[in-house]
Amino acid sequence: MMTELVLILAAALPGPTDTVSDSAGLREALASAAPGTTIALEPGEYEGGLSVPGLEGEPGRPIVIAAADPARPPVIRGGGSGIHLAGPRHVELRDLVLEGASGNGLNIDDGGSGATPAHHVTLKGLVVRDVGPDGNRDGIKLSGVDAFQVEGCTVERWGSGGSGIDLVGCHRGTIVGCTFRDGGGRGGNGVQAKGGSSDVSVRRCRFERAGDRALNLGGSTGRPYFRPPDPGYEAKDLTVEDCVVVGSTAGVAFVGVDGAVVRHCIFYRPGRFALRILQESDGPEFAPSRNGRFTDNIIAYRSDELAIPINIGPGTAPETFELARNVWFCVDEPGRGLPRLDLPEQDGRAGVDPRFPDPKQGDLGLPPDSPARPAGPREEGPQP
Repeated sequence: MMTELVLILAAALPGPTDTVSDSAGLREALASAAPGTTIALEPGEYEGGLSVPGLEGEPGRPIVIAAADPARPPVIRGGGSGIHLAGPRHVELRDLVLEGASGNGLNIDDGGSGATPAHHVTLKGLVVRDVGPDGNRDGIKLSGVDAFQVEGCTVERWGSGGSGIDLVGCHRGTIVGCTFRDGGGRGGNGVQAKGGSSDVSVRRCRFERAGDRALNLGGSTGRPYFRPPDPGYEAKDLTVEDCVVVGSTAGVAFVGVDGAVVRHCIFYRPGRFALRILQESDGPEFAPSRNGRFTDNIIAYRSDELAIPINIGPGTAPETFELARNVWFCVDEPGRGLPRLDLPEQDGRAGVDPRFPDPKQGDLGLPPDSPARPAGPREEGPQP
């Protein structure tokens, strides 16, 4: 009993804080960090290109890398990746700015092992910007990371073919309260989950011109990069809820996914498609894109922009998808009825003005008395 009490008290005690003010000090602190250590970065600029293998905290005693003063966050500038963590466990990054990386702004992976994932990684209050700019360059790239949380982060201006957050073979994670803005071009995305990713939720996030597909649920992954190997799907059991998506060619794409729910979101002026159902990974080992649910959303579109509300590609199983209780509102022809949908919609509504306060200025908060309710983001917590 006494031994257990000592262990509990030791875990509850705060660990040491190592305050650094320059790049050399930061590298030294990272090399010597032990479970429970907080590395506090003073305001200023630090060299990017930090590569840190095997950073391991413990349950209840994470290694924390954070701003000494969150009101004046340090800037980690440049490098192939601003920071690359290989095989971290029980690690938190808070209130940092990463900008100007040529590859990925923040890269966290399992060290290429595949069998031993990185895990218990928390990213909170980060700003990642000006990555690339050309090619498949991601704001935040997570590969083989389990039990992760990304909270209150802003990612803007990532690579033309990359993603704001790219998940490859990641599991049991949450992305909440984040903003993705002005990144990705044709072939780019806001958030992408592929390569065997599963049990991932995206909640209360905002996407503004976030690539070709704001939300790419699934994707196309080279065989060696799946985690686990040969799962039979690109992604499984994904949830997107209470989000706001402004622009993008497609608000959401279901791509080789086996089970995904998109609900209580706003899609404002999608450029061509509200949603797409696609299959990009070929072979008998892959299930067709199936078991998607698109419910209780508000799609506010212009008649001269939304060409095909629902785009269905070959090799998919659209009959397994559910559409229900969505509001389809044409902003330039408010009295317009339901658009032609290539899937049956249960209890869909048209001609219902959501009464956005000021959409031209980006204010898409849904008033409590909006006639579009209960579709759209729910009132619990601040609206994105």
